Amino acid sequence: MPTPPVRPLDLTDDRTARAVHRIGLAAYAVEAELIGFDGIPALGESLAELRARPLRWLGAVGPEGAIGGFLAWEETPPGEPVRLDRLCVDPARLRRGIASLLLRHALTELFAGRVVEVTTGAANAPAVTLYERLGFVRGADFSPVPGLTMASFSRHG
Repeated sequence: MPTPPVRPLDLTDDRTARAVHRIGLAAYAVEAELIGFDGIPALGESLAELRARPLRWLGAVGPEGAIGGFLAWEETPPGEPVRLDRLCVDPARLRRGIASLLLRHALTELFAGRVVEVTTGAANAPAVTLYERLGFVRGADFSPVPGLTMASFSRHG
């Protein structure tokens, strides 16, 4: 199977926004199961709320235009860390290297030389492994709400 190209996503396009919303809900449902916590805020996010977020979007897009996964972040001024907001892969396309592809592209093409920060559920072993494999260093775990432990990571570009 060929590697899907990575390109910016435009959430003003209805089809793209609906696909990103669907994939995000499905991916966060998988994470909720992995970490034993169903209160992940993105699980309750409406399409309108998703589109209103001040995020930049990058997607892995197949030949027929199907989005296999996406990465989103909020733009920060130079010198400030880039904070990844979400990295989601369509559960039907898991374990095909899509998350690695998106993250590697972002780290080398978009965020080179910058500090990148991300958090994930501490019990989300696939995400923890991915970040560590790509050179992120685990920082302190924290609990934003009872019943949820998050792991923080940073990578110096």
